[in-house]
Amino acid sequence: MRRGVWRRSPSRRSGAGLSMGWGQGTQHSQNLQALYAHIPGLKVVMPSTPADAKGLMVSAIEDNNPVIYIDHRWLHDTFGQVPSSYYKVPIGKAKVLKKGKDITIVSTSYMTIESIKAATLLKKIGINPEIIDVRTLKPLDEKTIFDSAAKTKRLLVTDLGYREFGFAAEVIARVSENQKIKLLTNPQRITSPDLPTPSTPALAKYYYPRYIDIARKAIEMAGGNRKKLEVLINEEEKKITTPLDVPDKNFKGPF
Repeated sequence: MRRGVWRRSPSRRSGAGLSMGWGQGTQHSQNLQALYAHIPGLKVVMPSTPADAKGLMVSAIEDNNPVIYIDHRWLHDTFGQVPSSYYKVPIGKAKVLKKGKDITIVSTSYMTIESIKAATLLKKIGINPEIIDVRTLKPLDEKTIFDSAAKTKRLLVTDLGYREFGFAAEVIARVSENQKIKLLTNPQRITSPDLPTPSTPALAKYYYPRYIDIARKAIEMAGGNRKKLEVLINEEEKKITTPLDVPDKNFKGPF
């Protein structure tokens, strides 16, 4: 296993980082991916794994168009297998991280990690979600999302951007506009609230969306034993020994 290397992009390629926690406040803890994706002509990528970080970086550097490469600092210490040889991850192609049948969870960046945690809980109560890591926000891989939503007939989008006019809303709009997709429930989204990012741990505890929010929303949409889920959540929360705005005790920065 080799540690994933996350770097800001050089030369003409624009690099951007996402930040949250540690009392950074609004001036540092921002998620501006929807702003970049709104601009015509820009491509926007957001890897969530070490292998995709390298592969998308290579693709961004070699692309003849301007590419915004965004990473989240909570992913800087992510470990995973990264080929030492040259390879590229195609821009504009999402990845199905986990196949499922009960609900489609579309995620970006760090929220992909939270979605995987939520899937672990949901599995214990008999719900099998399909998780799609978007990887590229623009151009968006509609086909992978459409195919999954048509199969599961339920759609939940998770993104750390703000709720109003955000990326999650864009995904929901595109699926809703597709007349071939017949959803059983209204599509839903888990995002950051439309509030300035707090700098105190006490407020941060209630600000950032987490895996428990994803799991609860999935239960609401797909059915299942809510009481059992809450028991599982309580058991998981007792294991937490670090502030909720710090990913784990091994996290060292980058700040």
